[in-house]
Amino acid sequence: MSNMASFDDVNRLFDRMSRNVGRLDWGDIEGMRGSGIDIDVAEYDDEVVVVADLPGFEREHIDVTVREGVISIAAERTMEADERDDSRAYVRRERRAESLRRSITLPAEVRGEDASATYSNGVLTVTFPVVHAAEGAEGRRIDVN
Repeated sequence: MSNMASFDDVNRLFDRMSRNVGRLDWGDIEGMRGSGIDIDVAEYDDEVVVVADLPGFEREHIDVTVREGVISIAAERTMEADERDDSRAYVRRERRAESLRRSITLPAEVRGEDASATYSNGVLTVTFPVVHAAEGAEGRRIDVN
């Protein structure tokens, strides 16, 4: 008995994967690649609340946008660590830039122009009012308070 899959087995697996691709949330796929942003989404009667963990970032380095039912969160920072020796130039100087981005589809139709966002203790909270009427397809930047 061979441990290798037959050509037909591989084709069936590929067909199953292809059928399921349309059902995937691309934000979740991005998260599996290690975006570094953990997100919770809660849907209530009148609002959708998105909570994202962004520890160590400054409010002004966080960008939140919503367009066509998809929220996108981006954050960037540069960190430096120095070790100095008084008798010489730098013994070691390390710099690291970090850029995180995550997009996720919202579970309901929301009114982006009435959204609010707060950032406190490394946690970003974005609240969207839910609407029942169709909204325009224009994107909107959301200020983080």
